[in-house]
Amino acid sequence: MELARIETFVKVSPADIAGMDMLVATCLADAADGDVDALYDLGVAYSTGSHGVNCDLVEAHKWFNLAAASGHEAAQWCRADIAGEMSAREIAEAQRRAREWLRAERQAA
Repeated sequence: MELARIETFVKVSPADIAGMDMLVATCLADAADGDVDALYDLGVAYSTGSHGVNCDLVEAHKWFNLAAASGHEAAQWCRADIAGEMSAREIAEAQRRAREWLRAERQAA
């Protein structure tokens, strides 16, 4: 099975630096409201180091994992793709962060 590159699924491209920070903030708010595409978009931003955030594969895996758990097919591929570049400890940390985010969201609801 050949894994697709993350760049295949990138669907957002900011027009300018000021818009980048706003995109991440909007995605975070939308993700908190249960928007699966926002979870995926956060994974893309962190995996590529775009939209005003630094490249962080642990954080990217967290967001892709959350989107994948909600049935987002592209997120499943992207999670698998970046997992190949991560250590077992990094993946475990990403999973811990995802559980923590879910726990915080449940408490907020």
